[in-house]
Amino acid sequence: MTDIFDVIADGTRRDILQLLLRRTAEGESGISVSHIVADLGISQPTVSKHLKVLRDAELVSVREDGQRRFYSLSVEPLEVVDDWLVPFLVDAYGDGAPDIDYPVVPLPDSAAHAAEVVGRAAASAKHVVTSALKRFGG
Repeated sequence: MTDIFDVIADGTRRDILQLLLRRTAEGESGISVSHIVADLGISQPTVSKHLKVLRDAELVSVREDGQRRFYSLSVEPLEVVDDWLVPFLVDAYGDGAPDIDYPVVPLPDSAAHAAEVVGRAAASAKHVVTSALKRFGG
């Protein structure tokens, strides 16, 4: 597996990831290579080369629509970076650590519905268990 730190060490790849993050926060479900080229002002072969590295590291996903490919951010691999970095921030700042402002990314309708269903089921189960414990003196 590719070392995530090697992947994000490259400034162009970080620029692509930040662009994908901004576009996701704006509600877009993917961005084409031509839009990345236009937004970042770099050549198509360079963008494609960096997108391949990001795909191999599973930091982006791709959706094909005819001849066009649309890229989206996949943040899960960045959890490794987060897990590695957070202890340093805690050690450096303790309780005075600065708040980090994460952009709000809206959930797709299907995910929002699933979260609502799971939340209601969890609340219902909690109510049943709490009621049962009260009846049995717990």
